[in-house]
Amino acid sequence: MGDLSFEHIIYEVEGGAARITLNRPEKLNAISRQMLREMHDALWEADDDTSVHCVVLRGAGRAFCAGYDLAAAPESNERDGRVYRSGKSFDDDSWQLEKAQRLRMAFFDMHKPVISQVHGYCLAGGTDLVTLTDMVICAEDARFGFPPARDLGVLPTQMWLYHVGPQWSKRLLLTGDTVTGAEAAQIGLALKAVPADVLEAEVEQLVDRLTMVDRELLAANKRIINLGLELMGAKTLQRLAAETDARGHQAASAEGFRRSAREKGLREALRERDAKFGDGRARVDGPERRDERGYLVEE
Repeated sequence: MGDLSFEHIIYEVEGGAARITLNRPEKLNAISRQMLREMHDALWEADDDTSVHCVVLRGAGRAFCAGYDLAAAPESNERDGRVYRSGKSFDDDSWQLEKAQRLRMAFFDMHKPVISQVHGYCLAGGTDLVTLTDMVICAEDARFGFPPARDLGVLPTQMWLYHVGPQWSKRLLLTGDTVTGAEAAQIGLALKAVPADVLEAEVEQLVDRLTMVDRELLAANKRIINLGLELMGAKTLQRLAAETDARGHQAASAEGFRRSAREKGLREALRERDAKFGDGRARVDGPERRDERGYLVEE
């Protein structure tokens, strides 16, 4: 693995597959800037390693990924006597978002297939990762969604449209509501959902099948499908998504959230935002009847 070393992920190669484990379980694997850089480097390492046929992306602890680490201290924009972009202006913000997007796009641009193994929460930035991978296999009780769309901004990675189509993209992103893993598989956000206790076995049996195929044929088949997505505008839309997220950051609600987080703390700001949405769930099949708290009534 050369001189690569990681703190926020675990990188392992065995049996023809590389496994990247998000490893901040105490923070529900919230994505830090360092984690994003480490994932990028690990993905290209796996793509370069001729012993690797495919990659599995998974999370340590009780969740796959709860989103970006909003509590992380901002990086200084002054280094070695030079002043760098801070993200305070519209252009600086979109520039920073595009910089992060280039790191995430490794999932899409690398030649070898990537399988996302999702359990627990896959929220906000977690969905930015998995929607760029090639196949998503999840636990039936996993939870997918982008709650920050309620007040913070726009998805900086917009692959939802290509997975679930315009109507479900709008239903979930205009409300920030979530769906279960079983429902995610129904609408195409995931390839399939299985009981949580067999999730790893389900992923590993697919890994075993992929490792029996010549890695160059795997790459050729992945590339032609992704090139088809490019012809449908997928990569251009990603660049537009970053800029549109910067636009979303200018909304009054986004400033209100940032002010609330400064004054009351991030946990309380999130609680206040989400409380009025009840359980925050959408229902794929059947009517959405809710009780007085906004919780779905089970049929």
